[in-house]
Amino acid sequence: MPAQPAILSGGLAVSHPLTEILVAGRWRRGGGEPLDTVDPATGKVLATVHSASADEVDEAARAAARAAADPAWRELLPHQRARLLYRIAELTEDAADELAATQTADTGKTLTETKALALSAAGTFRYMAAALETAEETLTPSRGAYVTMSVHEPIGVVGAINPWNSPVASDAQKVAPALAAGNAVLLKPAAWTPLVSLALGRVITRALTELDLPTALLSVLPGSGRVVGDAVVRHPLVGRIGFTGGTETGRSIAAIAGEKLIPASLELGGKSPTIVRADADLEQALAGVMFGIFSSSGQSCIAGSRLFVAREIHDEFVSELVSRVRKLRVGPGTDPDTQVGPLVHHKHRDSVAAYVDLARSEGAEVLCGGGAPEGPEYRDGAYYLPTVLTGLPNSSRTCQEEIFGPVLVTLPYDDEDDLVRQANDSVYGLACGIWTRDHRAAWRLARRIDAGTVWINTYKQFSASTPFSGMKDSGLGTEKGRDAIRAYQRQKSLYWGTSDAPLPWAN
Repeated sequence: MPAQPAILSGGLAVSHPLTEILVAGRWRRGGGEPLDTVDPATGKVLATVHSASADEVDEAARAAARAAADPAWRELLPHQRARLLYRIAELTEDAADELAATQTADTGKTLTETKALALSAAGTFRYMAAALETAEETLTPSRGAYVTMSVHEPIGVVGAINPWNSPVASDAQKVAPALAAGNAVLLKPAAWTPLVSLALGRVITRALTELDLPTALLSVLPGSGRVVGDAVVRHPLVGRIGFTGGTETGRSIAAIAGEKLIPASLELGGKSPTIVRADADLEQALAGVMFGIFSSSGQSCIAGSRLFVAREIHDEFVSELVSRVRKLRVGPGTDPDTQVGPLVHHKHRDSVAAYVDLARSEGAEVLCGGGAPEGPEYRDGAYYLPTVLTGLPNSSRTCQEEIFGPVLVTLPYDDEDDLVRQANDSVYGLACGIWTRDHRAAWRLARRIDAGTVWINTYKQFSASTPFSGMKDSGLGTEKGRDAIRAYQRQKSLYWGTSDAPLPWAN
């Protein structure tokens, strides 16, 4: 392994190779354009990673196909493949502090969050290993003189394309079930945040080497979606795509997958409603609403960005909410007191700011935030204050379009039918939060709201064992859960004849 120079982020030393990517099981400098990864807390360049070229994607795909077909991998029994995933989980836990520091440097997230994400990634590999060990094939009911069985086999080479907001956890959610299913993986991290995916690639490569398995089972190919992502999706050897990102890019990937007649899972955007009924535990709801939108600096597809509050308590609740939001501590992710870190990139900060300007032009009242924090400690970073808006109809662009930042818009509602109508009046259907003491109302609302995940008196809780999916423009297909492994496999039916009678035309 080459020397690992230090990266400094807010005084925190992070060890990581600066330029090498993983192509066909080998670490080397990429042949594509250089990518400067920037510390969003300081604006300083952390590292320059040379992206993969289209030719390197082709090389990686061909090597992956050979690795997937290698008897050393292809003929492993499920419990033997599970050994690899268990080992990756152990090594990921061992490297959790380094993975967390790397992700904080690259994304600006707080160390508390990135440590949790690293451990979540380890948990995902461990869960998929256990699910693989206990997976069963099916003897289907016979309808004649034969025995029938349904079995599942690897697809071969799959592509995994992930965004910049939670790289290590998103990587595990795709790589773990894909390897469990017996495939090889081409992983493309976001161009802004490749470092932690490359670090996870070293963990996985070490596990493959220790178990004497083909290292070309994983390639980590940073670069732009226009070059690397497109090359992965269009490659003829890639038989499945897992994508997390923007809805328009998801549509393009779905169109290519349709042309190739290959499956794709797409986790896309969201504009999730969070609902506070008049009977809610208000202390619990206040904390939950703030966490739901302002943790991760709002850079989360499931962020509770539309707040619906019963009209009779709306003004009082929002007033108290704003008072508490103003006290949230904004700073670098390396500071243990920070609650809201910088946005991932200055360009993204400018995009969020443009949306708040749009809200003002639409008639919004900015109750707090609405700009970058002042002070020399914030001058060079991609910071934006937690922002609460009010006075807009749900039909406004601010209420309909995904901002992906620390921006919350409040809307009163009159009754349950009015609430459901407004909450479902969105092209998205990813998540929802409900705050109420009435379990019957919670059940009704949870079933009436168009969302793949509904949290009741909690928010942003996740389990590797529970499927995650979206409705409408929020996505296609499912991640997590036992069935995630089957989603990376092909089903095959087997028939055994049991009759001694001659078949038709036997003579």
